[in-house]
Amino acid sequence: MKRIFMLTGLCAVLLYTGCMSHEEKEEAETSFLVTSPLKTDTSITKDYVCQISAARHIELRAQERGYLQEILVDEGQTVRKGQLLFRIMPKIYEAEFKSAEAEAKVAEIEYQNTKRLADSDIVSVNELAMTKAKYDKAMAELSLAKVHLEFTEIRAPFDGILDRFHLKLGSLVDEGDLLTTLSDNSEMWVYFNVPEAEYLEYKSSEKNDTLMKVQLLMANNKLFDHPGYVKAIEADFNNETGNIAFRATFQNPKGLLRHGETGNIQTNISFKQALIIPQKATFEILDKRYVYVIAEGNEVKLTPITIGAEMQDLYVIADGLKEDDKILLEGLRKVTDGAEIEYDFEEPRSVIANLKLYAE
Repeated sequence: MKRIFMLTGLCAVLLYTGCMSHEEKEEAETSFLVTSPLKTDTSITKDYVCQISAARHIELRAQERGYLQEILVDEGQTVRKGQLLFRIMPKIYEAEFKSAEAEAKVAEIEYQNTKRLADSDIVSVNELAMTKAKYDKAMAELSLAKVHLEFTEIRAPFDGILDRFHLKLGSLVDEGDLLTTLSDNSEMWVYFNVPEAEYLEYKSSEKNDTLMKVQLLMANNKLFDHPGYVKAIEADFNNETGNIAFRATFQNPKGLLRHGETGNIQTNISFKQALIIPQKATFEILDKRYVYVIAEGNEVKLTPITIGAEMQDLYVIADGLKEDDKILLEGLRKVTDGAEIEYDFEEPRSVIANLKLYAE
């Protein structure tokens, strides 16, 4: 009898404890965590895929037909302005130049003799004019022969680095054939595409005396030592992408950057007294983003918001919220619009401090 009484008491205790645990669990489930937007100055770093080009990058092509007689440099070599790079079979053009030079000398002598005779009224003025015309023609042909001879020598038009050679020594070269390319890498142009909305935002806040400063994140995930400045914007938007190309200029004194590289342009965008909320406090319905705002009587109200900028774990709010609004932070799927809830409030700085990204 005593044992039955003890078992009955134990069951009662367990039942009471189970009921208490269930009530506490139910109470915990219906108590939601709430916070407010944090109003503070902050900034975000935005990345754009970019293409790196030398400010001066040209093709070196043959200007005369002939055999590639000499290659005086090597691929990848740094060359100086005026340095001789290639020579294309100059013998024929050397002969033509010497012939034209001799004819010009003869024409000059004939002109000088005729001029002396004309000064003494021995020959007519018309005969002097004829010899002068012959002399001028001979000089023009000499100049043309000199140009053809010079075309057999391909020289560097500026300091730069040579690329791969497209023809080998002894190749038959036609006029216009590509020999190689030459890049001046002292200054680099970096192109990146910007959406229309960001372009309009930039132009509306642009100051006449300042240039947009950017950083270059290279392919090895390291920042380039020197900052760049946006100095040009293309004239037209791309109708297919809705983007427009910006061009940033970077000084490249050590020659680290090369024509054709890729990377990411990073821009720093500042926000003054921005409203920041955790991304997990938002949800999406039909391409629009919403939060639950705690209204009077502890009712949750479905509220649309406009995102001004996105950071890891955080949104900068452009419209839809005020600093003193209370928003539901957790349990968004457990409530519906107009539902009355119990909640615990946590300061926004404390909430954000527990996220991966810290707002400054």
